[in-house]
Amino acid sequence: MSVADQVPIQSGFHAKSTGAEVLSGIDLSGKTAIVTGGYSGLGLETVRGLASRGATVVVPVRSPDKARETLASIAGDVQTAPMDLADLSTVRQFAASILESVSQLDLLINNAGIMACPEARVGPEWESQFGVNHMGHFALCQGLLPLLKATAGTRVVALSSTGHKLSDIQWDDIQFERTDYDKWKAYGQSKTADALFANGLSRRLRDSGGLAFSVHPGGIFTPLQRHLPKEEMIALGWLGDDGEPSELAKQGFKTPEQGASTTLWAATSPQLDGKPGVYCENCDIAAATDPDSPFARYMGVDPHACSDDSADRLWSVSEKLLAEA
Repeated sequence: MSVADQVPIQSGFHAKSTGAEVLSGIDLSGKTAIVTGGYSGLGLETVRGLASRGATVVVPVRSPDKARETLASIAGDVQTAPMDLADLSTVRQFAASILESVSQLDLLINNAGIMACPEARVGPEWESQFGVNHMGHFALCQGLLPLLKATAGTRVVALSSTGHKLSDIQWDDIQFERTDYDKWKAYGQSKTADALFANGLSRRLRDSGGLAFSVHPGGIFTPLQRHLPKEEMIALGWLGDDGEPSELAKQGFKTPEQGASTTLWAATSPQLDGKPGVYCENCDIAAATDPDSPFARYMGVDPHACSDDSADRLWSVSEKLLAEA
């Protein structure tokens, strides 16, 4: 696929559609789903939506007590198992336990992530945002790939972001070892990586009939902003001087339930059959970025995030990094 495949299909939904709306009429009885980061923010609403339609949802958890508390309000079959995306040994253990315990994996939602955090290293000295947002999920997918390929019609959804516009992959220094760390460029790289991951995976699932997509959920206040000081969110226009959501945020930001809707749509909608690897936003396929639009910073997908060549290059780099870890 390429940016030429990024053509909206007029899905009938919109930016403020809810998860319940996009799931109307969808029956997930007998389906098994995994949702990373499924016990807070968008992930929690994603779990709620899938479970409400009959799916068995497995949530990998880093904080069992917090997960137990937040997931208690969800009706349906929701299970937890330990995993930390920053710790490859736990990712591998989780994947192995899933291979042993379930016979099919219909949905894998790579939802968890960190944003604009101070410089840190995870695993074998990977930059933390690339390491958690991309490599942790890449390792999880590699571990689950036999099950994904064995499940007819499996779907994988990777949460990207309009943040992909901040940076292509820094091919010469992915881990910021020789260049000064920039938390926003690092975040942008990781979100580009998430989009390219879905592109690359979609072609690796083609023979078994599986699909993979990336999604931009929209602007939402969730724990993802925990590393941003109030002053920076004011400077970004997200908060007013009084520390409350700005008028811009009130108009443009979504509730967590609205923010989860594009993920749920990509995971379940028959409208995406035959459209592997596309980047979605506002419950539709995103258009290519229009550089002349006043909304170019906030909408659409840039060419560097939907390139087959870049996706395959990143896949090879990621395999090598994982093999060396």
